[in-house]
Amino acid sequence: MTQTTSPARSNRPVRTRIAPSPTGFPHVGTAYIALFNLAFAKAHGGEFILRIEDTDQARSTESSEQMILDALRWVGLDWSEGPDVGGPHAPYRQSERADIYKEHAQILLDLDHAFRCFCTAEELDAMRSAQMANGESPRYDGRYANLTRAESDQMASDGKPFVIRMRVPSDGVCQVEDMLRGTVEIPWEQVDMQVLLKTDGLPTYHLANVVDDHLMEISHVMRGEEWLNSAPKHQLLYEYFGWEMPVLCHMPLLRNPDKSKLSKRKNPTSITYYRDAGVLPEALLNYLGRMGYSMPNDEEKFTLDEMITSFDIQRVSLGGPIFDIEKLNWLNSEWLRALTSEELKNKILDWANNSDKLTAMAAAIQPRIELLSDAINWGGFYFQNLPEITAKDFTHKTLTAEQIMEILQLTLWQLEALPKWSEDNIYAIVKGMSAALDIKMRDFIAPFFIAIAGSSSSTPVMNSMWIIGADMTMTRLRHAIDVLGGLGKKKLKKLEKTAAALPDLLAREENG
Repeated sequence: MTQTTSPARSNRPVRTRIAPSPTGFPHVGTAYIALFNLAFAKAHGGEFILRIEDTDQARSTESSEQMILDALRWVGLDWSEGPDVGGPHAPYRQSERADIYKEHAQILLDLDHAFRCFCTAEELDAMRSAQMANGESPRYDGRYANLTRAESDQMASDGKPFVIRMRVPSDGVCQVEDMLRGTVEIPWEQVDMQVLLKTDGLPTYHLANVVDDHLMEISHVMRGEEWLNSAPKHQLLYEYFGWEMPVLCHMPLLRNPDKSKLSKRKNPTSITYYRDAGVLPEALLNYLGRMGYSMPNDEEKFTLDEMITSFDIQRVSLGGPIFDIEKLNWLNSEWLRALTSEELKNKILDWANNSDKLTAMAAAIQPRIELLSDAINWGGFYFQNLPEITAKDFTHKTLTAEQIMEILQLTLWQLEALPKWSEDNIYAIVKGMSAALDIKMRDFIAPFFIAIAGSSSSTPVMNSMWIIGADMTMTRLRHAIDVLGGLGKKKLKKLEKTAAALPDLLAREENG
């Protein structure tokens, strides 16, 4: 069975979208994809919209959604429709569209393009284990795909939990047309019978993505290349529904300097980190625009409007663009030097003038200063990017450098999982970790003073972590680990096993 998409051109009005998941900090990769969607739409006189993909109810938070909206707007991106501005296709949060997805899942069931799967978690685990033991790639084996509709209806009416899966051909090749890659062939045997609707009645990404893109009249889907292998599922769903498929464009992924996928373990990835570090929004957007893209005259410094005016998607290179912080800092310096002294003064004041942060900082240093000028000595680290520290600064009378790295890494993982960044939550994690690892609190927190403030003499460290924020805290902790020599892959694997046991250890400590 061979299928093709419609041509890589569309006669429909151009409408593109970005659809972030509010499950963490706003990622520079989100801004990168959003930028190219916006530039493409505006270059063709179209519209760029934003919707929130929050069907992962366990991890989605309102605070994360707000951070994403604020960060994208700060960097200079805007949208004509979205959850905060409304629009003709509202609601723009997937959690508010559950009935729409159920209705469309039912359509697929009635057309026999989908089926109910009654597998338990234990059945699925056993299935995957058996397949892996036989050297096979784990995938759903279709054991409920051939039930009659009457049998399926009866099991559902009896209250047996189920998910809804899509039917997928087992033979042949799916041909996907991509604006940058041309025809991409993916064998159907590599495509799993995807879950479309979960037992809780909420959709997976794949159903919600297709239904929303159709109902919101999206003409072009520009997304990261990691979604290319999902294109056959989406293409098949468009065919099942009888809808015209948007034109696809899979953008190359941002890479670390070592060519690995951009990750927070090797590079700061949050937009808010770069804002807090003092990168200009114009410079960050300019740098993201250079990621795998070249302007007609090879200019390195350009504005969003200049990018839109000359935008041509075919100028995107498929080679993985390298996100190099040193190059970003150089480009930022070019933007800074182009300012007048008055403009630079105002930029500095705007960057530093976070009223809540300044109030919290003032409260922290107030008991320690005699002169206003002392505020520089006590409070300067709040405005730093990374403190100037060496491995020698961490020298401790009882803890080795290896132990300090383990303390910092294990605590970092716990802090990354915090649902809310508050001083009380930070204190609970640090105190719990100290008890769980059986290290006295005064010894346990000593490395954190160096990592966060660059000095053992500082304002209360957990208060400092709260004030500088989650992004900057985690970046400084990772920096401290690197300064101490870093943790190799084997050591990290061993620590991950320790980390997996920590929630139980913490619970036992809390229960005394």
